[in-house]
Amino acid sequence: MGTKSGVGVSNHRNPILAGKEAAQHAMETMGSDFPDFVFVFATVGYNQNVLIQSIYKECKNAPLSGCSGEGVIGMDNADESNFFVAVMAICSDDILFSNFVESGISQSSYDVGKSLAETMKANWVDKVKGAFIFADALAFNFDKFILGFETSMDQTPPIPLFGGLAADNWEMKKVYQYHNDQVYSDSVSAVLISGNVSICWEVNHGCVPIGNRRKVTRSKNNTIYEIDNKPVLDVLKEYLDGDAIDNWMDTIVSLCWGFEAPDNLVEEYQNKYLIRFMPSKDDELKGVNIPTEVHNGMNIWMTRRDHALVTKGVNLLGQQLKKKLGKNTPKMVFHFDCGGRGKMLFREQKINILLNQLRSCVGEQSPWIGFYTYGEIAPLVTTNCFHNYTAAIVVLY
Repeated sequence: MGTKSGVGVSNHRNPILAGKEAAQHAMETMGSDFPDFVFVFATVGYNQNVLIQSIYKECKNAPLSGCSGEGVIGMDNADESNFFVAVMAICSDDILFSNFVESGISQSSYDVGKSLAETMKANWVDKVKGAFIFADALAFNFDKFILGFETSMDQTPPIPLFGGLAADNWEMKKVYQYHNDQVYSDSVSAVLISGNVSICWEVNHGCVPIGNRRKVTRSKNNTIYEIDNKPVLDVLKEYLDGDAIDNWMDTIVSLCWGFEAPDNLVEEYQNKYLIRFMPSKDDELKGVNIPTEVHNGMNIWMTRRDHALVTKGVNLLGQQLKKKLGKNTPKMVFHFDCGGRGKMLFREQKINILLNQLRSCVGEQSPWIGFYTYGEIAPLVTTNCFHNYTAAIVVLY
């Protein structure tokens, strides 16, 4: 049989009907009514439990994983409305997808990473090729998670991780992770990939530095308090007009931090910066939170997204993936794109033009699914990395 997969979407506002419509279309394009595995990404206008249970039932209780997104990508459509769901149904005797869920990342991302690795090891199979990670963006600390996960997994090189942080249409209130017929928050939904399959991927951001290098002078864990011995909120005001910082959403869609990438990753990344989003600030302690650890003495640049660089980067992604694939045809494509690279940067028509340029280069007829994230996960060389304002395209072939 090999591998068959299909994608279905729906923008119906009724969660039962939306789930049913998307699932049915996915199975029709797959060519079977009995999937072995199902991926789901949806926006947060729906009752999440009702939606996921509808899809799970329609897909004959096949294992299911995914999360909520700021927007959702299904084949040739990127939709950032409150009501859109995409389903990928897969039937394969070549690829095995094994799904897991771990809760409690607000207490300890390290412990969740450690526990997830131990659970995966207990279910280890031959030919493990990588894993997808879909985590709660409002509680996740990637550096602590990856330390716990990779220390416990004890694989050299570490298994590559792909995915993104669940989102909620910029509300920053509650995001969701999916596992079978259940919906979680404060959790990580994960999928182990194994079997006769190869994986290639590319990442690219379109951010440019504003001004000169600066230095973190006071920080703790994943919170920055001072840059160049100045309160970080005062530093941000240097780059903003008027009272823009009082509207945090305006601030975070305009600006992001660029951290110096390790020397061994710069060539692969084709950029010296790892971009970091600022999901929240602490007005009482006057700090800014980012999704990874930060240390005193780190070099840092203020950066902004650039339309031309994003467009150029999307075309480069397609060319690089096409070169890696050679004559191979994708079995399926996963697309994890930053929420700040969607409608906040481009008009809807432009977004879909870029999406279809990318698809035409990588595999126009290939099943294609993804979501707009609050943070992207993909390796550089053999180092699992966290990204913001970045597109990560993952191809299974």
